[in-house]
Amino acid sequence: MFLGEDLLGWLLLALGGAMAVGNLVALVRPPGGDRDAERPPLARTLIYVGLGLVVVVWALGTLTN
Repeated sequence: MFLGEDLLGWLLLALGGAMAVGNLVALVRPPGGDRDAERPPLARTLIYVGLGLVVVVWALGTLTN
């Protein structure tokens, strides 16, 4: 199989990590770099961070199994 047997696990780990980290960075530093820039909605961003962390834990469990 292309790139090994655990390709789906590695892809889930990368996508979940990117989702969690990207949304955390958007909370800390809003897009555009301006201090006047509008911040993303807090509830939606925290939900996306949580979903990304769930996917990361799931992927790590799949890869270590």
